[in-house]
Amino acid sequence: MTIRIQRKWAMHIGAWCVVVASIVSGAWFNAALAAAPQVKTQGPGFYRIMLGGFEVTALLDGTHPFPIDTVMEGVPKAEIARDLEHDFLQAPVQGSINAFLINTGSKLILVDTGAGVLYGDCCGKLLANLRAAGYQPGQVDEVLLTHLHKDHVGGIVSNGAMTFPNAVVRTSQAEADYWLNPAHKSQAPAFLSTFFDAAIASVAPYVAAGRFKPFSGDVELDPGIRAVAVPGHTPGHTAYLVESDSKHLLVWGDIVHVASIQLQNPAASVEYDTDMGEAQRSRRYALKLAADRRYLIGAAHIAFPGLGHIRRNGNTYDWVPINYEAAPGQ
Repeated sequence: MTIRIQRKWAMHIGAWCVVVASIVSGAWFNAALAAAPQVKTQGPGFYRIMLGGFEVTALLDGTHPFPIDTVMEGVPKAEIARDLEHDFLQAPVQGSINAFLINTGSKLILVDTGAGVLYGDCCGKLLANLRAAGYQPGQVDEVLLTHLHKDHVGGIVSNGAMTFPNAVVRTSQAEADYWLNPAHKSQAPAFLSTFFDAAIASVAPYVAAGRFKPFSGDVELDPGIRAVAVPGHTPGHTAYLVESDSKHLLVWGDIVHVASIQLQNPAASVEYDTDMGEAQRSRRYALKLAADRRYLIGAAHIAFPGLGHIRRNGNTYDWVPINYEAAPGQ
């Protein structure tokens, strides 16, 4: 009897030892995981989709705090606060600077190039993300610029040399005539003075190499890629309509800077607009076009990857991001 009792207690004690060991081991294991250092960085900023037979890669140049309180015009501050709160945001909102790389199968075409070094440490990441996406700067055949503001043109030069040495750079003739003419600098608001300097310096190597070729009007620039004039933000501001196998992507540049505000109130503008009234008309035109024709949009300043659709919502619009899709096998 005594031996049986001893065995019984030994079994209970053994079971408790296992439980205690498990608890201690689990606690140690969890503590070890908690002690792992935080990474605090994002992965490479690129996202790839297919548009019919074209491959489109969104590239992030960086994000920066957009000073909504000081640059938004034509909308009451209370309305700004309300619209930001509705989207769980508060000023200053981190604004994305996006570019779009289009591989047609016969050409590699980059739409906009980010800020390069012109916005400081926040940005200038486009080249690293281009390489992470599997491409090299020398493979780019053509660069299409929506306009010549710093955060779109700055990335075409690196230390005064062509970032894309084999590319032809194109923008509208109206855009080139305005920003590349120093006479206009004295007539523009003082805060835009450095924008003229940056535009001239950025395109200079391509001009010298005979690789800067402006175009005029709504023209087909390459098979499946057409320029669409949407002036106002700048005199020659241009969107690019990309079409393949009846699928459409409208890369619209700076039609929208802050989606939470300007989709609710398309009259909301930014002080950087050369002609506010014309910018509002172009915004309404582009929003209606995108909603009516269900175009996919490539937006320079909507949260990366800046790819989505515009949906009409009464007198306002909604932004519907594309559904994430992993590549086969991932």
